[in-house]
Amino acid sequence: MPGIKNIRVWSADLGNTKPYTIAFKTVDEVLNAFVEIVLDNGITGIGAGNPSEYVTGESMGQTLGALQEKNLEFLIGRDIRELHLLAFEVWKKFPTTPAARAAIDIALHDAFAKYLDVPLVRYLGQKIKSLPTSNTIGIKSVTETLKEAEEYGKKGFTILKIKLGKDPDEDIERLVKLREKFGKRFTIRIDANQGYSVEQTKLFYNKTLPLNIELIEQPLPAAAVADLKNLPEELKAKVAADESLLSLSDAMVLVQPPRAVGIFNIKLMKCGGISQALKIADVGLASGIDLFWGCNDESIVSITAALHAAFACSNTKYIDLDGSLDLANDVVKGGFILKDGVMWCSERPGLGVELVSGDRSSVIGDR
Repeated sequence: MPGIKNIRVWSADLGNTKPYTIAFKTVDEVLNAFVEIVLDNGITGIGAGNPSEYVTGESMGQTLGALQEKNLEFLIGRDIRELHLLAFEVWKKFPTTPAARAAIDIALHDAFAKYLDVPLVRYLGQKIKSLPTSNTIGIKSVTETLKEAEEYGKKGFTILKIKLGKDPDEDIERLVKLREKFGKRFTIRIDANQGYSVEQTKLFYNKTLPLNIELIEQPLPAAAVADLKNLPEELKAKVAADESLLSLSDAMVLVQPPRAVGIFNIKLMKCGGISQALKIADVGLASGIDLFWGCNDESIVSITAALHAAFACSNTKYIDLDGSLDLANDVVKGGFILKDGVMWCSERPGLGVELVSGDRSSVIGDR
């Protein structure tokens, strides 16, 4: 039996080479929690979690608290072939700490796919081979925005996601200047991070129609689902729910007529891992909702996991999986493949990541 022999847990600050500002905070450090599952036959699976306290209410302290030995002992000796049962039990046991749940869930999936000796995406049922990811520009001046866009263009990226949400007039000016300088060189997405009112959202949409903005991520406060549902249909079609979509139950509310949005932004750190993300994706598929896979500032581990999940879903249309690109360091190598802004999965088993560093001082199980 390919049983779970032990579990290692540790944390690391991966650093950020490009601190940036969004509507509610400035990001200058990247703390991640890591979980490594070791099977009796020597196979290992690794997962990572990076909570967003503002979005889910989970702090890094709570993530690490959830990952204590007493909470993970139930997995020791369990058969990795019971992946779906194990993922269900993890979901039930950690209801308020989705990043901790994601770290365990990802590690279980990685170990199981390695046991099968196939890439995780192949086990999940790969529907998509590759997609271009957007690269994110935080809230900056027009000059800084244009400079960073130029830098990303030189690296081969063709899609920009611009963080907005502080002042609609200034936001629109930044986008106008981007189009004036670069023309159609970039596809432009925007993320207002809950920063607009209903009237500001309508104003922004109407004023930016000539700019051909691809989508508008979470313009209204997370709880304002009723207001989202009352937006004009042509506007809702371009709106992606992010902070309003933390769970499967949220997805069900968003699609109840009249549906609130045309796009789901799925993040493993919001919903708690691959298993729950795929359930949300299925609700989207049944309701004609496109999928937009996003991330926090995360290790290659969880970014790769999100990519594998995304490519297993036929309704995935957008990815914004740039969360590891500006890290100062990481604890793994390998994972996703990126060239000229386009991402695809490797042919290596599991997630295709290999551990290169990490304290791993907390060991649960066999000692």
